Amino acid sequence: MNAPSLTHVLLDRFQSTPWHVAYEVRDGERWRTWTWDEVGRVVAELSAGLIAIGLQIGDCAAVLAHTRVEWVLADFAVLCARGATTTIYPSSTADDCRYILQDASVRFAIVEDAEQLAKLESVWAELPGLRGIVCIDGDSEDPRVWSWSRLRALGRGWLVEHGEEAWRERALGASAEDLATLIYTSGTTGRPKGVRLVHDCWLAQAEALAPIVRDARQPDDKLFVWLPLAHAYGKVLQLTGVVYDVPTAIDGDISRLARSLAETRPTYVPAVPRVFEKMHNRIVSGVRARGDRVFRVFQWASRVGSEVSELRRAGKRVPPGLWVQHRLADRLVFQKIRAGLGGRIRAFLSGSAPLSDELQHFFDGAGLLVLEGYGLTECAAVATANRPDDLCTGTVGKPASGMEVRISEQGEVQLRGRAVMRGYHNLPEATEAAFEDGWFRTGDLGTLDEHGFLRITGRIKELIITSGGKNIAPAPIESAVKARCPLIQEVVMMGDRRNFCTALITLDRDSVRSWAESRGKPTDLASLAGDPEVRSEIAAAIETVNHGLGSFETLKDFVVLDTDFSLESGELTPSQKVRRAVVAERYGALLDRFYSRS
Repeated sequence: MNAPSLTHVLLDRFQSTPWHVAYEVRDGERWRTWTWDEVGRVVAELSAGLIAIGLQIGDCAAVLAHTRVEWVLADFAVLCARGATTTIYPSSTADDCRYILQDASVRFAIVEDAEQLAKLESVWAELPGLRGIVCIDGDSEDPRVWSWSRLRALGRGWLVEHGEEAWRERALGASAEDLATLIYTSGTTGRPKGVRLVHDCWLAQAEALAPIVRDARQPDDKLFVWLPLAHAYGKVLQLTGVVYDVPTAIDGDISRLARSLAETRPTYVPAVPRVFEKMHNRIVSGVRARGDRVFRVFQWASRVGSEVSELRRAGKRVPPGLWVQHRLADRLVFQKIRAGLGGRIRAFLSGSAPLSDELQHFFDGAGLLVLEGYGLTECAAVATANRPDDLCTGTVGKPASGMEVRISEQGEVQLRGRAVMRGYHNLPEATEAAFEDGWFRTGDLGTLDEHGFLRITGRIKELIITSGGKNIAPAPIESAVKARCPLIQEVVMMGDRRNFCTALITLDRDSVRSWAESRGKPTDLASLAGDPEVRSEIAAAIETVNHGLGSFETLKDFVVLDTDFSLESGELTPSQKVRRAVVAERYGALLDRFYSRS
């Protein structure tokens, strides 16, 4: 890609395919389409409006909203005004917002509604650099707050006064090394760090996607985006739609994900492992509710599908008898699952955390390919990825084009390439510590096989080191347990400096309530956490996983908590990752009782 900046890519898309569908957006009970021409006109008005109210070249403007088309338009508008977008998760507290706005020296913020506006208004006195706020839904009597429609009107006035060519000249003045995005890591420990991603980081990602998209692109392809656009993964999805002219359906409400998939019928759906776990859990719960006979058929079909998937992914022949069984399983079970998800999905794209082999084989056997990849905010989201024609279960694929991967002597995965960040904002010492001889230190442990596939084996900071000196990576074990028991929401393995490992377990509210209702049991978490049958199902899953582990890795005991982990309590990050140190401290007394009995 020869474009010198993202704004060149954007304006070229607006002009080259103006009548192509850019986005599908939920409008009540219906879906409305946006063409690239419509997107371009609104972006011009919004960016000119930002210029009119005082956004200077190089200024940071924050976006604080859920996943919706206005988030995308705001991001494009900031870029075309020659600013940089600072992303904030909508679940962030007022204190989190204050920290990011201060650290990034944000001049203007674009917020979703009155709820998000209130967060910033509560800390505005501590933000002398914040000049104003734009509210997408709603208005305010405060003269420093502009409504979305008012900003567009100001932009139209600016364009009339100065001319569209002046706007284009400013937008196209951006260069490859200009700051485009400042994303604050959610941080499982300490304060989040601002990751500086310049235009060239995203252009490099676009080039890396080229061989994948060109080979796989079909005329009727459609992306579905529900992931937080405050995350680097969400930004890559935006980029894919723009660069490769792929229509994108957007709906950030995960509670209606299945419904939205059925209505929009996408071909590619990016997600994270927890979504696959929940999807699997809901499928299992729904089938269970239809009775034992139907559930036994489902279990048989799942086993057949997984066997077929394992053989195919190992490059082995599927025996004729198994092939016939798989065709029958598809007719009886898998066709219905695919139809419920729109019937056109050609691949799920999984990232952010490890996905268990069991879930990969289940979905693959059901005709729903899952392609797992790996990356971090610091490398603009994608470092490695499996491809439909080049994949290996249990790995996160091969390095993306333009990205180099090496394993250090200590087993750490290290990255080098144009997509790697230009440093942490205002943190020169942290930036220096993050690199070794020009290679970014990911903090992840991994191996590269003889074919170049990367396998992530753990995270250095999360390693459990037992009192006997054994190193254990908890994430793969936790994922395996969750995959085998649909009642589980989270598994947090403990055992650092202890003589054996235990686990804290939370329940999946939807699945466990459905399970309880089918048995006439109370449906509150407090009752279910102490239910012997719940414990028995979890114990069976753990026993199965333990069977494949070394004795020092096995889970010797567990407790089912009667509450969820939450962002408000500090146990989860805004991207829903567990803060292990917080959990260990909060449940320290409970854990001590485990070990006092030994």
